[in-house]
Amino acid sequence: MPDAMPDFTRRRPEALVPLAAGLSWLWLAASFGVVGFLFSLIPGCLLLSSGVAMLLWPGDLRIPQFAAVGGLLGVPLAVPAIWVAGPGVALALIALSVASFLTAGRVSVHQEPRWSEVPEPRGSLGLYAQVAVDDALLAWMQITLDVRSGEHLPRIAREVRDAAELFGARGWLEKPADYHQAPPELSEPEARTKRVRRIPYEHLVFESGYEPHPDEPGRERWLGYAPNRTAHAWVVRHPGAPRPWIVCLHGFQMGWPGMDLLAFAPEYFHKHLGLNLAVPVLPLHGPRHEGKRSGDGFLAGDPLDSIHAEAQSMWDVRRLLSWIRAQGAPGVGVMGLSLGGYQTSLLACLDDELACAIPGIPLTDIARAVWRHGPSLHLTHAEHHGVVHDEVAEILRVVSPLALEPKVPHAHRAIFGGTADQLVPPDQVRDLWEHWDRPRIEWYHGAHLTFRAHRNVRRLIPETLEGAGLLDPDRPRGALPRLGL
Repeated sequence: MPDAMPDFTRRRPEALVPLAAGLSWLWLAASFGVVGFLFSLIPGCLLLSSGVAMLLWPGDLRIPQFAAVGGLLGVPLAVPAIWVAGPGVALALIALSVASFLTAGRVSVHQEPRWSEVPEPRGSLGLYAQVAVDDALLAWMQITLDVRSGEHLPRIAREVRDAAELFGARGWLEKPADYHQAPPELSEPEARTKRVRRIPYEHLVFESGYEPHPDEPGRERWLGYAPNRTAHAWVVRHPGAPRPWIVCLHGFQMGWPGMDLLAFAPEYFHKHLGLNLAVPVLPLHGPRHEGKRSGDGFLAGDPLDSIHAEAQSMWDVRRLLSWIRAQGAPGVGVMGLSLGGYQTSLLACLDDELACAIPGIPLTDIARAVWRHGPSLHLTHAEHHGVVHDEVAEILRVVSPLALEPKVPHAHRAIFGGTADQLVPPDQVRDLWEHWDRPRIEWYHGAHLTFRAHRNVRRLIPETLEGAGLLDPDRPRGALPRLGL
């Protein structure tokens, strides 16, 4: 439970900012011509409705998310007004849109509960801007989320019940590590040399070989996802003598080389630190995707699909680790971001040879995240059909890092999280920290996407790698760069 909850009965005066911005956009829309009128409706309606909703329903997480989108869209859409209504009007609309964007971030920060052991975020315009970016991303996910329609809900409820009965009978709920099957070693994956953002890399391709247990619910559906049966990884390595490796696990909706290699900075890990770098593609992501977008079905589809996605992630990464170790690697560390932080935490409980584990902004409780971020009407409908949080959370124990014990030495575990993160709220990060017996943790006063802007996080990573013996002590010093390549 949180230490303190905000007072949602109090009307927030900040609501007047998007309210005024929305009225201004709609008041001026008629003077912008037909095309300008139509484009003005987008930020105008988003901001006006968000301002009204903040007054009438304070505390709803989704209201500032759509205010952030309205403010964000208002800035570029106001630029043409320079030539239609004059620079004064355009600048006024831009200023109101920016103010609404920052207001959305401020409202989100102040309506979050305060959690024990988590530092209280320090309010500032920079923090509010970071949080508003999270809000806008969450709104986009809300709009584009691929959720199961009502006709699937009775089947999902039945599968959850069947899985709970099977997992309980097999003892997997009590000992989740026994659920995970040991994969065969990977010998010679296909390697294709490619280049992205001026970075040469190897694209490894191999058959995953993962199959759910023969009598698991959802097994045949999962095996029917044909692209997912092929595993992929991006590798940047040095020629010559064997070197230590870092395996980096990407976040939700990533899985493409341009995104993944930007996030994990080969210029730093490979060139500056002298490590070999491997970024495996998670199931249902990138070239393995089944839905319209990378990652569709991993978190917000069938609960059994989420379980199989996690189990296959562990299977594929452990196969890749067998190949890396066969190259003579003197040591291997793992680091992950967001959903990849979840994989990092889970892998640290299944592989007893990792030199270190660094879960960053880690998701740790899938059911809690789905019930926080999922569309409220869909969740109500799902619960009406018997898909309820506690039953879903129970079967997810078999792939939960909070239900298994870490094998990485305590001194070589390190975590970082944002005090104002909207995608992975800090209580999820704190829960992993406590479950791992409180190893080193770095809290930064920021949101989900801005961890690289904070010096304490940028120093945590190389210091953890050095402490685990993966870095040359005579290497050039320096923290992880603030931005990507």
